[in-house]
Amino acid sequence: MTLSTLAGAAGPAVAPPPPRPDQAAVEAVLTALRDTFGELVTTAAATREQHANSASWIVAQPPDAVVFPQCTADVQKIVRICAAHRVPIVPFGTGTSLEGQINAPFGGVSVDTRDMNRVLAVHADDLDVVVEPGVTRKQLNEHLRDQGLFFPLDPGADAALGGMAATRCSGTNAVRYGTMKDVTLALKAVLANGELMTTARRAKKSSAGYDLTRLFVGSEGTLGIITELTLKLHGIPEAIAGGVCPFPTVEAACKAVIATIQIGIPVARIELMDALQVKAVNAYSRLSLPETPVLFVEFHGSPASVAEQSEHFGEIAAEHGGGPFDWATLPEERSRLWQARHDAYWAANALRRGAKAIASDVCVPISRLAECVTATQADIAASGLVAPIVGHVGDGNFHLALMVDTEDRDEVVRAEALLERMVERALAMDGTCTGEHGIGQGKMKYLKAELGAPALAVMAAVKAALDPAGIMNPGKIVAAG
Repeated sequence: MTLSTLAGAAGPAVAPPPPRPDQAAVEAVLTALRDTFGELVTTAAATREQHANSASWIVAQPPDAVVFPQCTADVQKIVRICAAHRVPIVPFGTGTSLEGQINAPFGGVSVDTRDMNRVLAVHADDLDVVVEPGVTRKQLNEHLRDQGLFFPLDPGADAALGGMAATRCSGTNAVRYGTMKDVTLALKAVLANGELMTTARRAKKSSAGYDLTRLFVGSEGTLGIITELTLKLHGIPEAIAGGVCPFPTVEAACKAVIATIQIGIPVARIELMDALQVKAVNAYSRLSLPETPVLFVEFHGSPASVAEQSEHFGEIAAEHGGGPFDWATLPEERSRLWQARHDAYWAANALRRGAKAIASDVCVPISRLAECVTATQADIAASGLVAPIVGHVGDGNFHLALMVDTEDRDEVVRAEALLERMVERALAMDGTCTGEHGIGQGKMKYLKAELGAPALAVMAAVKAALDPAGIMNPGKIVAAG
């Protein structure tokens, strides 16, 4: 039985989505928004299109308008105006999500938090910070640098922290520092009725009631709009060492990762590139890495500890046919390597001019990583498609950048089948259809196969309780359509 069959086996999990609001309702909302916010509201076609999905093959669905709130009170006003006319609301951070989260399938208003970009408080002694949702991770780390602190999550793109929480993202440092669910201590969110909810206080732990913080982390704007976050910080490491280690095969590299994690080496980042991705990175970033599978590795700690960890990893790599592991402590050398890793998506785009890069990910228990990646490689070869692999393999998470001519229907069908099989394989290994990209529109069909109908029914009940009119980012995660 295929995943698509499983997904529909028990019928629809939730009620049909609300109808697109009629033009009179939209016009009433636009009039009220213009009266309240003036030039902070726009219906310009270019801006509306910018606020629709463009990072996948999901068809872009622009909103009817975009509004730029300046504070939490503005968000409350926007929500109340839209709720009065049952017009959908789509939260927007920087637009780097990959599964259609920012699309507006039923029209409505995109709420862009760009101008809500203030760092409200840094509590250095408590290692936490309070920020507005439009602050990006780079902006936050620039603000923190003089205090010897940093925010560790690094998804590659300079994403907004509100969006990072909404999609429960992670990135290259997650193997040591966790994901957004681990670093988000508390948040404030505007609910569908315009009320402001606080989910927790700054205490490091609490057993007071339901864990509303983690309910909203990963909710993708379907339950409310995040307007403030309290995040965990770390001290900037005394020493950082990192480098690149080549391997004869992807399987050998994955087995070295498994050994490194299982033995307890506190690696901060451990990233895989297959040979094709390395070739692309060499051309794009002007590097001269060996064009075989490689691991990008980084260690944080004292000078003595990072040296010991680097040497120990080199021994593990050698046991699996890898090496040499050339590691460096100079910031400029490490920065060049990690910038190349972060540019992997753009490097992949250059592999096939005229094709569109479709990014997708899965995550499996680390003991199944080598098996899952090598089976996916064989599937790519059999399909005749171009699809370099990169991965946050310390977490069992890897990504394809599938290069597709979207005008070639046969190629699109083969690509869809490849991604379907990749997800089916991950679920068969007790993994997930998405390690860090979220569900959005693109992976809704897999949720029943992954979690079962009872779990979806609970999600639908939560959604209905908090958003009975269905205006908060409809058509995502649990909504049909």
